[in-house]
Amino acid sequence: MKEPFTRLFGLAEKEHEQVRQIPVEEIVPSPYQPRTIFNEDRIDELCQTIRLHGVIQPIVVRRKDRGYELIAGERRLRAVKKLHMTTIPAVVREMTDSQAASAALIENLQREGLTAIEEAHAYQKLIELHDLTQESLAQRLGKGQSTVANKLRLLQLPQAVQDELLKRTVTERHARALLALKDEELQLQVLHEILHKDLNVKQTEERIRKLLEKQEPKKKAKRKSYSRDLRIAVNTIRQSIDMVKQTGMAVETDEQEHEDYYELVIRIPK
Repeated sequence: MKEPFTRLFGLAEKEHEQVRQIPVEEIVPSPYQPRTIFNEDRIDELCQTIRLHGVIQPIVVRRKDRGYELIAGERRLRAVKKLHMTTIPAVVREMTDSQAASAALIENLQREGLTAIEEAHAYQKLIELHDLTQESLAQRLGKGQSTVANKLRLLQLPQAVQDELLKRTVTERHARALLALKDEELQLQVLHEILHKDLNVKQTEERIRKLLEKQEPKKKAKRKSYSRDLRIAVNTIRQSIDMVKQTGMAVETDEQEHEDYYELVIRIPK
């Protein structure tokens, strides 16, 4: 999956790339890293693996100033630093800023664990870097266009909601439900309720439905305007029907207004 995936963005790996040991202290983090939260438990697990088997897959870097800038392998680098190792195996590639950004984003999108909002930011950055449409990005990533579109819509939410997505205190389905509310204050109000009342997705959607119903303007009843002659005719018929009903007959009536005429049906039992 990885090779064709990167090739679609012009980032295919070169054969027989040389792996070298690079001083850890000379490597700076990637400014294009979409992942902002790292699970320390997972880092500790990786430390244990590296302690037993070493770094099996080299990281990828590019030359930057007097040292190196990380392109792919943030978790491995963090684990090596935690183990106080002085060097790490790495592949050095020549890349422009745009290529480095794309490679960092794609490397993370291929791995599990990105939050929905981190994924959305990665999609947006790739669209900007390669001047893509949502449809063309979806094709390159092998995803449905609706999947990409739904992720990107999350970027329309207030920063407070995005922060909670980042912390995984709300789910993507919670966040997508909030998009139905166009008022930011209402979005934040429901966010507060989700967090403090522990609302599930169904409860959140129901809460939003009720808020939307309150926002709908009440339809004013249209006052029907009839001509004087029509009012006299209809009232006369109604009075006659009332007189017949007073005799004990079960008279049924059905009145309907049409564009060109007023219909009054009278049913008198035999």
